[in-house]
Amino acid sequence: MRCRVRFLPSERTIVIQAGERTLLEATRDVGLPIASACGEKRACARCGVEIVEGAGALEAETDREKWIKERNRIDPNLRLACHVHPSGDLTVRASYW
Repeated sequence: MRCRVRFLPSERTIVIQAGERTLLEATRDVGLPIASACGEKRACARCGVEIVEGAGALEAETDREKWIKERNRIDPNLRLACHVHPSGDLTVRASYW
C-alpha cells in the first residue's frame, strides 16, 4: 500500500510505501530541511512536527518518544519524525518549511 505525505506550508508532497520509511526520511526526500542532531538515532527530539491530518493512521506514540520529548522540552502535541512510519495519507507542518 502506498500513502501520500503532504508538507505544510511548503505544499510539497511525496508518495511512499506505507510503513517502510520514517517521516524524517520522507521529509529529506522532498528536499525540506529538518533537524536531527543525533544523526537519526532517535534521541535528540529536534525533528518534532505537527500532524495536521492523518494522525489516526499512525502507530501510537511510544513511551520512549514521550520520554525523549519530555527530556528535551518538546511540545507534547508534536510527533518526532524519526519515530513516525506513515501508514496512511498524512499532512504535517513545521514552522520553518
